[in-house]
Amino acid sequence: MRRLFPSMLLAAALASFATQALAKKAPHHPNHRSGAHVSLHVSRHAVLSGQRVVLRGRVRPRGSHRVRLVVRGPRGAVAGARSRRNGSFALRWRPRRVGSYRVRAYGRHDKRVRAAVSAARRVTAYRPAGASYYGPGLYGGALACGGTLTPGTLGVAHKTLPCGSKVKLRYRRRAITVPVIDRGPYVAGRDFDLTAATRARLHFPSTGVVLASR
Repeated sequence: MRRLFPSMLLAAALASFATQALAKKAPHHPNHRSGAHVSLHVSRHAVLSGQRVVLRGRVRPRGSHRVRLVVRGPRGAVAGARSRRNGSFALRWRPRRVGSYRVRAYGRHDKRVRAAVSAARRVTAYRPAGASYYGPGLYGGALACGGTLTPGTLGVAHKTLPCGSKVKLRYRRRAITVPVIDRGPYVAGRDFDLTAATRARLHFPSTGVVLASR
């Protein structure tokens, strides 16, 4: 046993030396890239058309890197920014048209670092629109876009938007997305007629101003 123990130590040492030697001789894989990450946040998800939105984020690895921000929506845009030494970046953007936008940030991409993309952030740009509601006394009647008006029908009437168009409406802190199902209103200063069910969801009064995405 005394003779065997030194032999075992010698074998272990030789194995360790061989492993280190192989590691040193192992060729470096030219396609190996380190991981990268980019995050993105928006200052506000609901704004009036033309109002400023601040796009903030951070990239890893830290340092001064180029960041590309891509906006898709009614009026898309591509903008560039450069991160600070701590990896943070910020950019101001204004949606010039009403509608729904989706924003993504793309981080650095080179021979050593893989490309990174952030999660999509959504921003809805609204316009003020005069509105009223209808329903009681008209239930059972035909809708211009097909179907019958009932107490539970969700939708709006509009004079020109195509039937089925989705419109996001906001009143104070409540929001709902509904289709165009009828024609009207035919009163000056009013853009939408809300069904009674839509009005109830928004806690909207009889007449007033809503924020609309169309």
